[in-house]
Amino acid sequence: MSAVTPLVPDRQDPLSSSFSASYAGVVAFITVATEGSFARAADRLGVGRSAVSRSVQKLEGQLGARLFSRTTRSTSLTSEGEVFFENCRPGVERILQALEEMRDLRDGPPRGQLRISSPHGFGRKVLAPLMGEFRLRYPDIAIELLLDERPMDLAVDRIDVAFREGRLDDSQVIAKQLIPMQMMVCASPEYARRHPLPTSLDELSAHACINRRLSNGRLDSWNFKVDGHASSVMPSGDIVLNDDDLILQALLDGQGLAQMPGYQVCDALRDGKLVTCLNHFAPDDRGHYLCYLSRKQLPKRIRVFIDFVTQQVRAMNLDCAAEMTHVVHANAAIGVQPQHERVAVAAQ
Repeated sequence: MSAVTPLVPDRQDPLSSSFSASYAGVVAFITVATEGSFARAADRLGVGRSAVSRSVQKLEGQLGARLFSRTTRSTSLTSEGEVFFENCRPGVERILQALEEMRDLRDGPPRGQLRISSPHGFGRKVLAPLMGEFRLRYPDIAIELLLDERPMDLAVDRIDVAFREGRLDDSQVIAKQLIPMQMMVCASPEYARRHPLPTSLDELSAHACINRRLSNGRLDSWNFKVDGHASSVMPSGDIVLNDDDLILQALLDGQGLAQMPGYQVCDALRDGKLVTCLNHFAPDDRGHYLCYLSRKQLPKRIRVFIDFVTQQVRAMNLDCAAEMTHVVHANAAIGVQPQHERVAVAAQ
């Protein structure tokens, strides 16, 4: 019986012959595309800028295509570079995820960098006060909290966990509702004494309304639900602000009406510093969402953060709608007729 002779190719497999050089080039390319410059990519990879440049140039030679447009001031992807980036990124991310998960399994306690994004108001009011306790529990996790009104791209911006508000339609991420997003029209008691609070959306036009400028430059409309249907109103107003803290202060100063998320005004409502109106038109299809990329296996640092924030935020007393009895008593104390009674009187 003759021995079986293994088949030996007469030339080296193209994949194995080019893998090491190609992989180094792809890693350098992905890093430059993500960081936006060769210098920042070199810092992130811990190598010299010339090494990054050589790796990318070699890759461009292998592909026969120019991947970057470079000037003295900027580095941007060419059309070919954009196509290559979109095709390569999922594979590289899966490799990095695999390495990270293995390190988690091996090293034990959660550790590493946690990059979080949130709108300014929710970040300041809800998240920032929780960071100290989280760091005490998990001292090996470093936190970077980025406050930004624009919805950041979790993959492109390297965000581990994002907090978003309102209605969320994004199939690319897992979205977990933390709490409902109660939208409340508020005013100070002093303003309510001088101006009868509105009982219908049409009456908003007779009031000094404080509007909010969004990060994209547009004014934020006021959202309601009328007869079971969503309705948006853009009341006219002499005051436009782009920060929730400034809007809240304007309300407390008696400068007009504003619609704000419940978590921003709950404390002021409980203390009698603000009163509400138009509660029977409040929308009920919005929420505060915790978002992360669709991964079957999350790194430990992300899992423990999601569990911690979910538990802490849901334990907070942010349900203003359930406390409207308190608000009604506050209205009565200042001589403002409760809303349901004023509606009944108007109907007679």
